[in-house]
Amino acid sequence: MTHEFPWNNERWKAAQSLIEAAWASPDQRSNPEVLRAVEDTMAALDQGILRTASPGVHGEWEVLEWVKMAVLLYFPAHSSLVLEAGDLAFYDKVPIKTSFASLGIRVVPPAVIRYSAYVEKDCIVMPSFINVGARVGSGTMVDTWATVGSCAQIGRRVHLSGGVGIGGVLEPVQAKPVIVEDDCFVGSRCIVVEGVHLEQGVVLGAGVTLTGSSPILDVSGSETRMLKGRVPARSVVIPGSMTKNFPSGPAQVACALIIGQRHAGTDLKTSLNDALREFEVTV
Repeated sequence: MTHEFPWNNERWKAAQSLIEAAWASPDQRSNPEVLRAVEDTMAALDQGILRTASPGVHGEWEVLEWVKMAVLLYFPAHSSLVLEAGDLAFYDKVPIKTSFASLGIRVVPPAVIRYSAYVEKDCIVMPSFINVGARVGSGTMVDTWATVGSCAQIGRRVHLSGGVGIGGVLEPVQAKPVIVEDDCFVGSRCIVVEGVHLEQGVVLGAGVTLTGSSPILDVSGSETRMLKGRVPARSVVIPGSMTKNFPSGPAQVACALIIGQRHAGTDLKTSLNDALREFEVTV
């Protein structure tokens, strides 16, 4: 399937209007113009021309709801087919991404990248899974058995260690995906879900779990500060626990602890090594 890019703004607006109308009125979803708009939007995601969320001013990100609608409309428009990759066979509605040599991506079998996920040049993808609508920036390592969920936005020069779970979200369409900005290091078996936002240069020690409601306690200053859903730039984070009162009495519940900051102005390797030595973080 060949698509001519880039499109002019008017064509994007037309595709958006068709998809939004079909989302609101299911009887329009078989319209050939709608189906073409969905196919073109998926192709644009796959080639990195579109994304499901984009950075805006003041560090806030905008969810492009109509693009997520297109991903969801793609599924009922297709039947499952047998997909083959060497000796491996699959049965799915979404093709598997291929042609990695021409894309400049090193992919170790049996890694799976689904069509509409965009992985930039110079990434290394170990046996892992990258789902629809996700975006992974150049120079990033997706290590063994890591998962990048649908629509997740992973920046450049990020390291997702072994077994990391980056959550995905397609519905509701207005929900913000997980965002991991440039130069972050996510330690082994970390879980980051429910639209949590890691700002640039964050280090998560092994086993940190962050959900939209997880308490994130900044204990690096003279007073404890509680955050939720967002980790400030260059923070060094480890698993922790805090006391919570229940009807039967107090108990310990999981939280994340910000124990310090990576030094600004140093490169990724030096900064990471300093963080590990100074704060004794396990990765």
